[in-house]
Amino acid sequence: MSLDLFVQSIISGLSQGSIYALVGLGFTIIFTVTGIINFAQGEFVMLGGMFSWAFFTLYGVPQVPALILSVLVATAIGAVLYLLAIRSARKASVVSLIIITIGASIFIRGVVGEIWGRDFVRPPYFTGENSLHFLGASIEPQRLWIVGTTIFVALILHFFFSRTMLGKALKACSVNRIGAALVGINPRTMSLIAFALAAAMGAIGGIVTAPQGTTWADAGLMLGLKGFVAAALGGFRSQVATVIGGVTLGILEQLAIRVNWGPFGSDYADAIALVVLLLVLLVRSGKLAAEERTS
Repeated sequence: MSLDLFVQSIISGLSQGSIYALVGLGFTIIFTVTGIINFAQGEFVMLGGMFSWAFFTLYGVPQVPALILSVLVATAIGAVLYLLAIRSARKASVVSLIIITIGASIFIRGVVGEIWGRDFVRPPYFTGENSLHFLGASIEPQRLWIVGTTIFVALILHFFFSRTMLGKALKACSVNRIGAALVGINPRTMSLIAFALAAAMGAIGGIVTAPQGTTWADAGLMLGLKGFVAAALGGFRSQVATVIGGVTLGILEQLAIRVNWGPFGSDYADAIALVVLLLVLLVRSGKLAAEERTS
């Protein structure tokens, strides 16, 4: 592999992995507070992209207000998902709640498909299409927006969870929900905030991603899977590890695409996430079994 192709792979992997990291952060936030894996998380990435396209292209909202409005609407949908689907079934088992999120994912995809169809759409670039060049590699400005947004969101989340009372309350629920309730923290309110915050993370990812490629009603399915892998690499507990896991997955995918594997071409890129997930499960299975025996 030539140097310019290697650099191009790393740059593309950083931007693609940043998307997975944003999705994975949503998984991590919800899991640490509620113990639930929200398999509808990928749909909020799709909603962010679709809303930004619809508000700007179909309804004539200026671009910046359209982006802000997209995040707000997706956040509201995340809160409604918790109130109507999760909180109303609060006595159900964790497995049942996970199945509910899968059903919500299918429902959201169906509604979006009925409203806007299933064609590929793309919102406009934030700052034009003229590429920059570095060591022989081309860098689209939108990729810089993706990486920069991920870094900014990760820093904001770190500040939020470590410096604000609300963030510390969320962390307290993740450590011990009963103990948090005993000191006056409402776990249900914290769960609502976690779902809304995770929806906002997904929407932001969709907004910055859609102009780089395309989005459509089923776009969240694979993005959700890869965000899940990123969160699994981080152990569903650490936001920093989730970001590292997402970026690692993105780079591995891009390198695999550009290496000549004989019959295995770029069509098999999505299988990389599944292979990584299987490896994570194999490595962590022993630890999980030991924890179960201890408990």
